[in-house]
Amino acid sequence: MNHALLNTIQSPADLRRLSRDELQQLALELRDFLLHSVSQTGGHLSSNLGTVELTVALHAVFDTPHDRLIWDVGHQTYPHKILTGRREQMHTLRQIGGIGGFPRREESEYDTFGTAHSSTSISAALGMAVAARLKGEERKVVAIIGDGAMTAGMAFEALNNAGVSHADMLVILNDNDMSISPPVGALNRHLARLMSGRFYAAARDTAKTMLKNAPPLLELARRFEEHAKGMVVPGTIFEEFGFNYVGPIDGHDLDSLIPTLENLRELKGPQFLHVVTKKGYGYKLAEAEPVRYHFASAKFDPAQGFAKSAPGKPTFSQVFGQWLCDMAEADERLVGITPAMREGSGMVEFERRFPLRYHDVGIAEQHAVTFAAGLACEGLKPVVAIYSTFLQRAYDQLIHDVALQNLPVVFALDRAGIVGADGPTHAGAYDIAYLRCIPNMSLATPADENECRQLLTTAFRRNHPTAVRYPRGTGIGAEVAPELTEIAFGKGEIRRESTRRGQRIAILAFGTLLYPALAAAERLDATVANMRFVKPLDVELVTEIARSHDAIVTVEEGCTMGGAGSAVIEALQAAGLATPVLVLGLPDEFVEHGDPAKLLALCGLDAAGIERSILKRFAVKPVLLRPAAANR
Repeated sequence: MNHALLNTIQSPADLRRLSRDELQQLALELRDFLLHSVSQTGGHLSSNLGTVELTVALHAVFDTPHDRLIWDVGHQTYPHKILTGRREQMHTLRQIGGIGGFPRREESEYDTFGTAHSSTSISAALGMAVAARLKGEERKVVAIIGDGAMTAGMAFEALNNAGVSHADMLVILNDNDMSISPPVGALNRHLARLMSGRFYAAARDTAKTMLKNAPPLLELARRFEEHAKGMVVPGTIFEEFGFNYVGPIDGHDLDSLIPTLENLRELKGPQFLHVVTKKGYGYKLAEAEPVRYHFASAKFDPAQGFAKSAPGKPTFSQVFGQWLCDMAEADERLVGITPAMREGSGMVEFERRFPLRYHDVGIAEQHAVTFAAGLACEGLKPVVAIYSTFLQRAYDQLIHDVALQNLPVVFALDRAGIVGADGPTHAGAYDIAYLRCIPNMSLATPADENECRQLLTTAFRRNHPTAVRYPRGTGIGAEVAPELTEIAFGKGEIRRESTRRGQRIAILAFGTLLYPALAAAERLDATVANMRFVKPLDVELVTEIARSHDAIVTVEEGCTMGGAGSAVIEALQAAGLATPVLVLGLPDEFVEHGDPAKLLALCGLDAAGIERSILKRFAVKPVLLRPAAANR
């Protein structure tokens, strides 16, 4: 498709000069550009195809960036990026040095609030609306919330606060799964325009003023209004929060969206617009399979769709999913819980085979953890499959509801360490540090796929809270034994013994960085220990190594401040040992998006980087002429 009109849009100001017919054409060109752009870079697809018209309408009606748009969740903002001066940068999407896949304040003035975790937009919008009122500034603030983000308690906490604050703000519910909406038609469009109009708002407010001294009549009028709305719209709950509810309307119909948004722009107080969109809209393959086309992990031909990938090494998520099914078969007490990450956490087969023991609680991480605690109180063995970065949102529940009561809940921490193109919002950089300080909690760090299965089994059979952290994607391709075998709790192992007669270095590896550590050790003739557990730390092994080596290097794919290396130093201090320790891990900064292998290399956590850091810190020389082997 020719993108002649889209190519003239350098900012939303250009868009606001277009006629309605031209905006319709712009939406067609924008969707086509988006589809072909993502087909070359990868990224979130179906959710962005579904927000094209909504994005066009918002920038056409509101004076952005003076008016604030806050997107929630942020993976639906590719059309927004394209229309706000980043069209020519889309080929760099999610790559090192390129633009991010989510809104970023440092990237554009149009990205007014950074998002990626869900359900934050209404709180942020309320803060901005109150700030505008305090500063005496005339501006509109709009929160666009969708993709299940309304399932989180934080969204409703914000609605509750916003309704009583009387702030001038608009919340748009982008309902893209038809879960709470009746069919959208001409009647709803007419009612949406009517209810968003100033005449309706004025009439309603006048009636309330006139009837406030006659409470029975006021209550009768209120109930009549609610019941009249209830016959055609599911908006009563939002009205109870203090919002003026409008909708639902067709989120792909600019002739409905633009007049409704123009009406709402003129209204004071908290407004709520319910729009219905379709994931993958305009691309038949994505419309038919919106979940499959949610994310493009590789390049594809838009005419052909996603290619069927050849079977390869199983990912850690798949290893977990198979273990979950096998353990559920062996122990009927097992219950699986996910906060809206069924596919990402590898639980599709578990849901199919054990539907009564599978619980997707929605984007509600706090509830997921306390729900698990309640199950554990009654003798069940809950397994919470959750991304490392998302468990941060339930830290209070983890401490007070699980650990304090010493309940046997297993946390399967997916996406631990660097996640790659999703960037710092999704990186699991902090779980080692934030988990190991909690009493009763244990934390295991498998080095490969088989060890992951074994440590999950070990964790499940403990009678206290445990966590097993593993990275996104595949490992070295270790063969996974089908047995449900345990590993000695809290014990590591020596994987390579140094033969040096001079200065002896020992590398203590936590997790999958064992293999680049082994590669570096071959060149340096260093001892390597696969530690397996951060808590309980194998203190006996650590002190034994400290007494027989001149220096220790710890390696972890997590933050160094308070991490596994810190645990080793604490153990040595407690034992009265002064062995020098070099701690290698993620730096004290947010690691940007990009290819995971390249990011690890930039952080000095590949084989060459580990060797380089050791040579820089300690007076050792390589014993081989060949360079350090690449990560396997």
